[in-house]
Amino acid sequence: MQESIFTKIVKGEIPCFKIAETNDFLAFLDVMPLRKGHTLVIPKNQVDYLYDLEDDVLSDLFIFSKKVAKKIESKISCKRIGVSVIGLEVPHAHIHLIPINSVADIDFSKPKLKLSSTELLEIADKINAT
Repeated sequence: MQESIFTKIVKGEIPCFKIAETNDFLAFLDVMPLRKGHTLVIPKNQVDYLYDLEDDVLSDLFIFSKKVAKKIESKISCKRIGVSVIGLEVPHAHIHLIPINSVADIDFSKPKLKLSSTELLEIADKINAT
């Protein structure tokens, strides 16, 4: 399997706006978000399809995602953190965590936000502030 863009991010070959990281998982801002704070959560080991992950990895990925969602929710004004798994855009298992106030906020057919690197950095800093 060819390396995905996410694997290149894990290796540090492509920069990201990091939200959280462990030895096994990485969470970073989506650079084409539906909403400010839209975060991608991935296993560092590239597996194409979420349900091809080993059970313990899948479980740990969702536990890590929960921690990331709570972190986002504490800094970005929203009613909930919406969760979506589509799995078609990048051949690397990933979860979308999206701050939402209504179901319409998680509609992937809507145009994505066009945020500058400065705006993304400000969002990442806000979420990461202690």
